[in-house]
Amino acid sequence: MLPPELPPLPALTRAEGELIDRYLEAVDLLGRINPAHHGDTYRGLRAAQALVAKAAELRDALATMHQRGETEVHAMTLARALRVLDGERRTARVTVPPHSDS
Repeated sequence: MLPPELPPLPALTRAEGELIDRYLEAVDLLGRINPAHHGDTYRGLRAAQALVAKAAELRDALATMHQRGETEVHAMTLARALRVLDGERRTARVTVPPHSDS
């Protein structure tokens, strides 16, 4: 049996697509750095080092949007794109896990 088909990505400009891609890459790195999750310091260090470059790429994506006259972020459309690209799971790694009594 095949997995359920994901909904299609909403129509995005090239710059919006870059913004979403760079944002999720930065989120993935932040999830690896999150001290509330198990991991070793070397893994966090490597992710933090990579985050510097990803933050610059994220800045550049936003600058490109602004220079092209895309001055408004269409939150509903971009949120749909994030959901299709598993953004809910990926961003959950950045938050503090719920308190456990065990």
